[in-house]
Amino acid sequence: MTSIIIISILFIMLVWGVLIYNKLVHDKNTSLSAWSDIDVQLKRRHDLIPKLVEAVKQYANYESSLLESVTTLRSQAKSIDQISKRENVERELQSQVHKLIAVAENYPELKASQNFLELQKDISDIENDIQYSRRYYNGAVRNINTRIDSFPDLIVARFFKYKYHEYFQLDD
Repeated sequence: MTSIIIISILFIMLVWGVLIYNKLVHDKNTSLSAWSDIDVQLKRRHDLIPKLVEAVKQYANYESSLLESVTTLRSQAKSIDQISKRENVERELQSQVHKLIAVAENYPELKASQNFLELQKDISDIENDIQYSRRYYNGAVRNINTRIDSFPDLIVARFFKYKYHEYFQLDD
């Protein structure tokens, strides 16, 4: 009789452990998938930056320091894998791209250019997509990090050496 109770308890604990492990795997994969979405949006922005630089260069070639800064930051951002380091570069790149677009205010011909207006709209759309993706990603990170910290999930998470995921913050 006691052996049946012990076997039942062990079976329940095993099922419990498997369920928690599967939830941790699900949350980890959701976080990784959400990061992939952010990465796609950032790459889309990176692909538009040379076109934007070229459009501004045609009208405002003496804004060269800003153009060089945007180009350099784009190259840096594409080469960084660690989220916290990339976050800083992407934040600076975002700021410089906004400055670059603001430069158009000083050049009526540039501001009226259909090519520039389309690029400006595309950049704006991508920035919105980045914000949506970032919010989703940070929600997924919050879920996995909460699960890692919550009892009884933390027992399984620590046993399988789950690590906290990093949030990705950009300016709105």
